[in-house]
Amino acid sequence: MNITEFTIDGKSKFHLSMIKTDSAGTIRSKHEAEQVLLKNILKIQDLQGKFYAQDRYSVLIIIQAMDTAGKDGVIKHVMTGLNPQGTEVHSFKQPSMEELNHDYLWRAHKNLPQRGQFGIFNRSYYEELLVVRVHDLIKTQKIPDELITADIWKQRFRQIKDFEKYLYENGTIIIKIFLHISKDEQKKRLLDRINDKSKNWKFSDADIRERGYWDQYQKCYDDVIRKTSTGKAPWYVVPADKKWFARLVISEVLVRTLEGLKLKFPSLTRDELKHLEESKRKLMEE
Repeated sequence: MNITEFTIDGKSKFHLSMIKTDSAGTIRSKHEAEQVLLKNILKIQDLQGKFYAQDRYSVLIIIQAMDTAGKDGVIKHVMTGLNPQGTEVHSFKQPSMEELNHDYLWRAHKNLPQRGQFGIFNRSYYEELLVVRVHDLIKTQKIPDELITADIWKQRFRQIKDFEKYLYENGTIIIKIFLHISKDEQKKRLLDRINDKSKNWKFSDADIRERGYWDQYQKCYDDVIRKTSTGKAPWYVVPADKKWFARLVISEVLVRTLEGLKLKFPSLTRDELKHLEESKRKLMEE
């Protein structure tokens, strides 16, 4: 699969309209996608074992999307190949009073994955450039008035790029996913939640209210992706109208990112091998 068409690394012009929400690439069917996804999940399992044993890198997977785009489904179906002992999922909702008493990156920083671990952020610090901007919540964040200037969003773009550069330079690999869904497909999924009693619990009036800000969110996402994409922390804008295709693309991104780290199990020194043989001898003599 060619994932370069979905990779935004800041080296060329970008607009959301350049990527179709209903694309399926060269994949011919849902069945084909599911077969390749299964193979990728097995590869991820193998690579995670080496990743954990090597204990040098950490991986932070950020998933951003409009409501109903499939964030939870991606975590359930794609990340199923990850060992739970080496994986933590954090969902970022409305900040608590404690979190508002710190800088906006604090709650993300304290939940970053350790070396050898995977961290998954269901939404993230990027909400500070999205919902906070759309709903003009910046004045609720206890920031001194003199610091809330016309340049505050420009400053936050810079701060987040600096933050991600810092993480990369300290061994954290960042994978940023935007699930790109159309407004029509979101409408279908919201109606499905209403019409299907088994999905009623998923529906929230807030989904309808937020849908009313669709254009503002699209503009903000366009801005965020364009201004925070870098070679070391690119965005992957994944067509999400077809859930099976979105999951396949993300699995490909994970496999290729991990393979790019040239992972391998640590080699033992001569002395360590000697101790290993001695331990084996003792066990065999029992």
